[in-house]
Amino acid sequence: MLTIKPRAEDVEGQPILRPLPSAQCRNVGPFVFFDHMLETTYAPDSGMDIRQHPHIGLSTLTYLFEGEIQHKDSLGSDQRVLPGEVSWMTAGKAIAHIERTPEDLHESGSRLHGLQVWLASPQEHEQGAGHYSHHPATSLPLSDAMGIAIRMIAGTGFCLTSPVPVLSPTLYAELKMQAATTLLIPAEHEQRALYVIEGGMELDGEPVEPRSLLVLDAGSEPTLCANSESHAVLIGGAPLDGPRRMNWNFVASDPALIDQARAKWAAGDWPTVPGEVARIELPAGRK
Repeated sequence: MLTIKPRAEDVEGQPILRPLPSAQCRNVGPFVFFDHMLETTYAPDSGMDIRQHPHIGLSTLTYLFEGEIQHKDSLGSDQRVLPGEVSWMTAGKAIAHIERTPEDLHESGSRLHGLQVWLASPQEHEQGAGHYSHHPATSLPLSDAMGIAIRMIAGTGFCLTSPVPVLSPTLYAELKMQAATTLLIPAEHEQRALYVIEGGMELDGEPVEPRSLLVLDAGSEPTLCANSESHAVLIGGAPLDGPRRMNWNFVASDPALIDQARAKWAAGDWPTVPGEVARIELPAGRK
């Protein structure tokens, strides 16, 4: 097993922990990017505001534990996302979106806590059409027995299948375990990793450091034990169909696609989010 300690960063004022990508591990299955949006209290007249920005070659998945986010994109989508719901956006060859605290919560003050991941699209879908879908909490399958609740956020596993339209074999499960419960992690997917959000857990008898990513050995079936009430997610899936290059908000198998996307965004030759003017400019010096 490989343990990855995330680096602390700030995204437009929202503190995060980011274990993927890292020098030790570039991806786990299709997951090329993993942000833990840390518990944050926003005072009245403040909130998260990630201005208009571009993507290619990936899908974003936002899943909140607390708080709400307004998602808007260049397809015309305008969706308020609540805790336990999935906000799924596939970029294709070009999309732009914004994510911000809804106006009423911006005025009153709010809290935010959740995860956002990026999944690289298979090469055949990298230059496809963009897509957005929203999935209520009640649509996500849940297994809840013997003190262990497993919710399948996306993909398949533990005899559960999520309705989120993933583009390749995927595992993204939320685990909530009561103290003194154990769970065998089956080898259903070739690549897997565990991220512990909170609580005391052991994997095959070894302590797991909270807020670290444990990349599991292929084919292994370790036993996860909760020493206290615990919360974690399990991610993974099939290996990518070739290496990926990541640059700013762009993911592609062909570096030329990234160069093209950078030039188009810098020139303003990009789909825009209806009603939005403010945007995040291409970072200077990043090539």
